[in-house]
Order: sequence, then C-alpha cells, then structure tokens
Amino acid sequence: MATKTELSPTARESKNAQDMQVDEVLIPRKVPSLCSARYGIALVLHFCNFTTIAQNVIMNITMVAMVNSTSPQSQFNGSSEGLPVDSFGDLNKAPKSLSAKAPVYDWSPQIQGIIFGAVGYGGILTMAPSGYLAGRVGTKRVVGISLFATSFLTLCIPLAADFGIVFLIVTRIVQGLSQCSVIGGQFAIWEKWGPPHERSRLCSIALSGMLLGCFSAILIGGFISETLGWPFVFYIFGGVGCVCCLLWFIVIYDDPTSYPWISTSEKEYITSSLKQQVRSSQQPLPIKAVLRSLPIWSICLGCFSHQWLVSTMIVYIPTYISSVYHINIRDNGLLSALPFIVAWVIGIVGGYLADFLLTKNFRLITVRKIATILGNLPASALIVSLPYLNSSYITATALLTLSCALSTLCQSGIYINVLDIAPRHSSFLMGASRGFSSMAPVIVPTVSGFLLSQDPEFGWRNVFFLLFAINLSGLIFYLIFGEADVQDWAKERKLTRL
Repeated sequence: MATKTELSPTARESKNAQDMQVDEVLIPRKVPSLCSARYGIALVLHFCNFTTIAQNVIMNITMVAMVNSTSPQSQFNGSSEGLPVDSFGDLNKAPKSLSAKAPVYDWSPQIQGIIFGAVGYGGILTMAPSGYLAGRVGTKRVVGISLFATSFLTLCIPLAADFGIVFLIVTRIVQGLSQCSVIGGQFAIWEKWGPPHERSRLCSIALSGMLLGCFSAILIGGFISETLGWPFVFYIFGGVGCVCCLLWFIVIYDDPTSYPWISTSEKEYITSSLKQQVRSSQQPLPIKAVLRSLPIWSICLGCFSHQWLVSTMIVYIPTYISSVYHINIRDNGLLSALPFIVAWVIGIVGGYLADFLLTKNFRLITVRKIATILGNLPASALIVSLPYLNSSYITATALLTLSCALSTLCQSGIYINVLDIAPRHSSFLMGASRGFSSMAPVIVPTVSGFLLSQDPEFGWRNVFFLLFAINLSGLIFYLIFGEADVQDWAKERKLTRL
C-alpha cells in the first residue's frame, strides 16, 4: 500500500521560516551579479523578447506602405492581441514617400484588420501548453524552435503576401503561435536559474526586451520602408531573429549544472539557494487543487485586469490623442516610441528595486503587492484623467508616457508571483496565467469600440472609467487573496511503501 507523505516540515511555522533559510544561504556565497552566467541568460532572453515583439509590431508599421495609398487612414491595429502586454505594440505610420519597387495591395480596412488580428488567434491556446512543454523537455528546445519558426515566417511574409491574402493570414496565424510559445515557454528556465531573491531583476531584464523591441521597430521601421521598401523590414528583423536563434542554441542551457562556462562558486550559489524548491519531475500537477486555489485565481484575474489597462493604451490612446488634439501621433516616430523607451528603463529599475527591498527584510508578498499596486493604480488613474486635461498635447503625451512606464512595474509583482507560490509547477502555471490574461487584448477593442460608437460625446470617458473599474477590481482581488508562500499542493510529495 502506498501513502503520500510530505517532505516539507510539518510545522506550519515553517512557511515563515522558509525565506529566512534561503536568506542564510544567499548571503555568505553571493556571486557578482552583472558578470555572472545567470545574468547572461537574462540578457539573451532580453534579445529574444526584443526580436519576437519587434517581429510582431512591424506589420503595423508596414501596412500603410503595403496597401493602396487611397486609404489615408491607417487601420488601427490590434495585432498585439495575441501577446500579453509586456508586448506594447504601437501604431506607427510609415512615411508616404515609399520605394516604388515595393508591391502594393488593394486590401480593404476589414482585410487589414483580419491580418492584424491573425497573429493573436492562437495566443490564448499556446501560452499554457508551451509553458508545460518547456517544463518537460526544456526551455532551450521550446523557445529556440519557436524563435526560429517566427523568424523564418517573418522572412516569408513578403512572399506570402504575393501568393495571396489567404497565404498571408495563415502565415500570420502560425507566426502568432510561435511568438506566444516564446513568451509562454521562457519562464521555466528560472525554476533552475533564478535564486528567489534575484528573480525580480532577472525577469525584469528578460521581459524588458519586449519594450525595447517596440521602441526599435517603431523608430526605424518607417525609415527602412522609405529607403529600401517595406519587404526589407521583414527581411532585416527576420534575419536578426535567425542570428538571435543561433545565439540562443549556443549560449542557453536549461540548468546551471550542465552550463560549461559557469564558475563553481556561482553554480553552488544557485543550487544551494534553490534547495527548498528542487523540482520533482515525477510529481504531477494537482489540477483540482490548482482550480480551487484563490492565490492562483488572484494572479490570473490580476494579470487580466492589468492586460486590460495596457491593451487600452496600445489600441486607443494614440487614437484619442489624434482625435482630441488633431495631431497624428503616428507621423512622429520618436514621440510614438518615447513611452516604450521610458518604460524599458523603468521596468529594469523596478526589478532591481524589488530585490533591494527583499534585502531590507521586506516580506516577499509585500514586495510583490507593492510592485503590483504601483504598476496598476497610478497608471490607470493617469489615463482616467486624460479627458479632464485637454490643455495641451504635451501634457497628454507626458501622462501617457508616465502611465506606460509605471505599468511595467508589474513585471516585478504579479507576473512572477507564480514562481513564489508554486515553483515546481511554475512553467505551466505562468503560461496558463498569461494565457488567461491574453483574453483582455481580444475583448478590449470590441467593448471599447461599442462604447465609443454608442456615445460619441462621452465615449472616451466611459472607456477610461471601465478600464479603471476593471483594473481596480483585479487589483483588490489580488491584494486580498494573493500570497507568496509555497502552497501545500505545490510541495514535494513522495510515495513510500508500508
């Protein structure tokens, strides 16, 4: 007869003592951070995210060059719908003096909308499976193959467009599946590479590559279209992705024990700091316990509400500024990119700040909730204030930039909380929570568009107040039920024979 016995300490007080035990291991064998292998892993992930999101955004930039110029209004994109928005896809407009050698297509705004949205169709379905698969076969294989697939398909987009709209849409759908697999599959690597008190900065460094990818694609995509033609935007960013993929397979290893260029002291530091969280590959995911877990649901709902905030910024804020101030923000690449470069800096700084607070004896859950509050409440409040501050375009742009920057602080809060409460199953649960939150970018354009069409005068206020209400509801739910202790169902179990 087999019975299950807990390997963890039986006393309930051990939960509070766990962080103290980790601290005792971390302090004496601290390894210089910036020159270490684990920060090299984070930097490579940074460039992978940079490439993935840039490849997602460039379609928005090149669309004006691809379609007949008789349609002066660029279709406002929802192409970031498939990616959790750490992927802040923006809407930059390509210059009007384009290379005559580039082909031009007669696509209606409806067709353009389908092309934009095609990349997000599979996002909700692939986030969780890619995380689970990465936990089983390794992040190196899942992310590496997915990165190669999206880069290769980026190179094929000009050819697919020549073959016809059906080929292009299918290419975009498969590309979206690959891009979401890169996003969902990468978190499993921190189960074995991320010391608990460094995960905030490591994840922030990795995820901030998305913001830098948006900034770069917005800033130079139009210039490439103007000088070389729009196909070269895909060729250049697809080529960069292939180079990044090669770097990935050379540099990345799934665990520090097999990494050939890691020092002995760093290897001991990482493995000893993760002693309390060693993952048993034979332990199945307790589905029923997960579905009954309020901390898990608080993370999912909190991520969803934050994605609603960021999705509204992506899809509607530039349009709001254009319609209110009669200035097309897409005609100025630098101003369009400004919020994302500021957010890139704040996201990295926020990760270091979160880990700094942990060294000052702040509780882990306190740090996670502080970061989540700062990433939600001020950002949504600033957007709600936009209709009441019609004095100048500069003021509105400053508020938008500040809101976008503050929203990235959630990278050090709710988005990595699963690593705290269920480290053994974090690869699947991180993908599942981000897949759940990916519904927000799909719903936002429909709901907000309905509100704007029903009440042209107060439509913007309704959109922003709905954003604030959803954002605040998710934040409150997380503040009440969010935890940072390893859950009972996530602890290691062992079968013993009686």
